[in-house]
Amino acid sequence: MAFRTILLDLDGTLVDAFTTIHRSYCHTLPLVGRPAPTMEQVRRAVGGGLRNAMSHFLPAELIDRAIGIHQAYTDQILLEDVRALPGALELLQAMHARGLTLAVYTNKHAGSSRRICAHLGFTPLLNGIYGAGDTPWIKPQPELAAHVLGELKADPATTLLIGDSPFDVQAAHNGGFQCWTVTTGTHDAEQLTTAKADRVFSGLPDLKTALLAEI
Repeated sequence: MAFRTILLDLDGTLVDAFTTIHRSYCHTLPLVGRPAPTMEQVRRAVGGGLRNAMSHFLPAELIDRAIGIHQAYTDQILLEDVRALPGALELLQAMHARGLTLAVYTNKHAGSSRRICAHLGFTPLLNGIYGAGDTPWIKPQPELAAHVLGELKADPATTLLIGDSPFDVQAAHNGGFQCWTVTTGTHDAEQLTTAKADRVFSGLPDLKTALLAEI
């Protein structure tokens, strides 16, 4: 069956926000007595939500304080460095023009996700933006998939998640739908293949070409 609903991860898939994310960690960790991390350390840590990422750097008793500092600073600098990845807007425009249901499906804070999508011109093309804090669940929990598909009146058999990490692959398969991945984020092709991504692409332009043949 052709895809009718496309769920899209945000960081590393539609947008490059790693400069912002790295700046926020470099601001936060020294304030709780830890050294500023390298960009590579941050890239390896993200995924699975902010609390999970913070656990790579901090003991449990410091995480709540760090999250508060991190979120406040991120709110200040959120739009300074973020940019759309090559092919992101074109992919959304092409799928929207063909009448598909499109939604952002991310573990990034929901308010931040909405601000970024509005800033980059994504919002008019989307039927929904689902981020951390909107529900009690985050990827890869199957309850989140069920909630989002219910909101969108979508069928798992005709739903595709586009992401960049094993968290996305697990989230899709937990929800009963496919996951196509790109290597523009946190993981390379070998890692995504090992995670059992249904397809792996070097970027969104190549993915868009393949997707157009499926709808």
